[in-house]
Amino acid sequence: MYFIDTHTHLFDERFDADRAEVVACSVENGVKKLLLPATDSGTHEKVIRTVKEFPGVCYAMMGLHPTSVNDNPDYMQDLRLVEKYLEEKPVDFVAVGEIGLDLYWSRDFQKEQEKALRFQLELALKYDIPVVLHVRDAFAEIFRVLEDYKGHSLRGVFHSFFGTEEDYRTIKTLGDFKVGISGPVTYKKSDLTDVIPLIPLEDILLETDAPYLPPVPYRGKRNESCYIPLIAAKIAELKDIPVATVAETTTSNAEKLFSAIRG
Repeated sequence: MYFIDTHTHLFDERFDADRAEVVACSVENGVKKLLLPATDSGTHEKVIRTVKEFPGVCYAMMGLHPTSVNDNPDYMQDLRLVEKYLEEKPVDFVAVGEIGLDLYWSRDFQKEQEKALRFQLELALKYDIPVVLHVRDAFAEIFRVLEDYKGHSLRGVFHSFFGTEEDYRTIKTLGDFKVGISGPVTYKKSDLTDVIPLIPLEDILLETDAPYLPPVPYRGKRNESCYIPLIAAKIAELKDIPVATVAETTTSNAEKLFSAIRG
């Protein structure tokens, strides 16, 4: 079986001691491609360096995370840096991400986050690549922003989706969007248990968000891309279908959305 981890922070310092081993373990477990989202100016070169170190396995995204906008007087400068990287292309960027709205920690910077989001949505349209959206305590707010882009061929994924069936239905009215399912789907009290059976497999991507959000039985430990099969197995259980079907369909979904990773 062939899987794709569509969201991993493999460049994080928690992988510095054994990054090559983590990649090898992922590939050995059938997770053959890993997509890495940039989050701020401190991560851009790390993402690029990691992608160059593992060509054909790791792929880069470029963006400014919403919480990196908070209390950051230089966030517009950081956005210009994102724009510069996308223009100069030191590597092929498969998406603009990780971007979005996060109002969990504070609502004081909502206006600035929305400005940064719109700036980066425009970059995605300019370069005809998908967006990877981080949404926390902000579904209503991001839906209002995305309403302005309906009919503009915007596409992407709602990363680490924790929404309701209603949220998913709204997402599907806004464009060609998938939902990324990560480790919490395996948790005993996960709200996704009731939602996953209602979402067509054709709209699901697999992701770890490593080193965060590890699946059972690794809660409390560092998450890794090689755990993707555990997430796939839980989705298969909830949908009462073979794991192989989950692998085949979600991989196809990822390759269609992130067309630069095909082959």
